[in-house]
Amino acid sequence: MEQMERLILAVAPGQLTAAGRWGLPLAHLAYRAGSGPHLFRANAPVSPRGGLMVIDDARLTGGGEAEGFCNEVLRECAARRFTGVVCRFRTRPTALMEEITGKLGELCRGRGLSCYVTEPYGLSAPQARVIIPTAVSGGSLRGRLEEAVGRFGAGRLALWVDRVAEDFLLPSPNGAGAPLTAEELQKRREEFGSSVFFSDELCAHYFTYMAGERGHFVLFDDAGSIQKKLRVARSLGVDTAFFPHEEMADLLEALVERPMEGA
Repeated sequence: MEQMERLILAVAPGQLTAAGRWGLPLAHLAYRAGSGPHLFRANAPVSPRGGLMVIDDARLTGGGEAEGFCNEVLRECAARRFTGVVCRFRTRPTALMEEITGKLGELCRGRGLSCYVTEPYGLSAPQARVIIPTAVSGGSLRGRLEEAVGRFGAGRLALWVDRVAEDFLLPSPNGAGAPLTAEELQKRREEFGSSVFFSDELCAHYFTYMAGERGHFVLFDDAGSIQKKLRVARSLGVDTAFFPHEEMADLLEALVERPMEGA
């Protein structure tokens, strides 16, 4: 397949050795924005070094000032020799977080560092690249990406490739499915023996089954469907993708080049 120019593994602190054997850039899932706001790093036997810093905002509460937080981020980048910052903010945007992402985009660019933000912050951080998740349960992935290209430009976009495995009730009351573990997905396939189909629009596999009087629609990814997502993105000029290592570990051999010899 046509390869992405840049594949990045998003890795938790305890997975550094396993992720490092692939020889890909790493994005460290080891930081969060906490009250203050201040930057906090996860405790781990091995401290992250090199690659990208990923910051989560799940525990951020209250107000504060953006400048002090941005300075903490830049100091940590210098100390750990990070090449950039990923603001993976997923709570409802606030004025403070918009100010933080905007300032970080400017400061990182001025220091030759990369900066990525989630889609809701794409307008408040015009100097940063914008992360688009690949998981869609309606419409089409191509349409989703074309809309993002129209808003931000292909050169600013990067994918976050989530491995989908969800069970939707039919009709789905809110468009959300119940997440499935790999074991639960396999059990449903074996129990119901349903034929598996591929959706070109969603770039994912699916099957249906009946449980009592309720119909179910199961959507899931494998290496082939993820390759299709990457091809669609690449055809639109998107050249960077993040792979969550924990979700994708068993698929990496099919998705990237062979791991480093002797690793």
